[in-house]
Amino acid sequence: MNQAPEILILEQALAIGRIHRQALGDALDDLRLRNLKPADLERLSKADRRLLDQFAYRYTRLQDDMGAKLMPAVLRALQEDTPSLSMLDRLNRLEQLGWLPSAEEWGDLRRVRNEFAHDYPDTVDERFDRLHLALTAAQRLLEILVEFEHKAQQCFPDIHS
Repeated sequence: MNQAPEILILEQALAIGRIHRQALGDALDDLRLRNLKPADLERLSKADRRLLDQFAYRYTRLQDDMGAKLMPAVLRALQEDTPSLSMLDRLNRLEQLGWLPSAEEWGDLRRVRNEFAHDYPDTVDERFDRLHLALTAAQRLLEILVEFEHKAQQCFPDIHS
């Protein structure tokens, strides 16, 4: 059976999300095992730097790809007329449709991500606090992605997962 182009695009966006989910989940697991302390941030080993880089990269990519690919793909698959809508309007529409728990929460997660990725606090304690906010936000982002995956399976039973 041939699938509509909108469903194929949604499948592709979900597949990209799953790749990021696995890698980000691995990084989060490894960071929990590593149990970094504030003082560790002053003298990171090569392995710790790589782990933090992997976390930051996948966290950033997952949120970017969800916002730029997955969310628009969901709206297109639902036959929503959204090309002229702003990102905030798309988020609000996804919330109205029951796909996104909260457009405001998404904005908060985005803010945490931007602060983590682009700001470099002066003190180790501030960097450590920012890291922990990012870890919590990344975990929530993964939960939201899983909710999207489940919802896609419910709404589009022919979708390949």
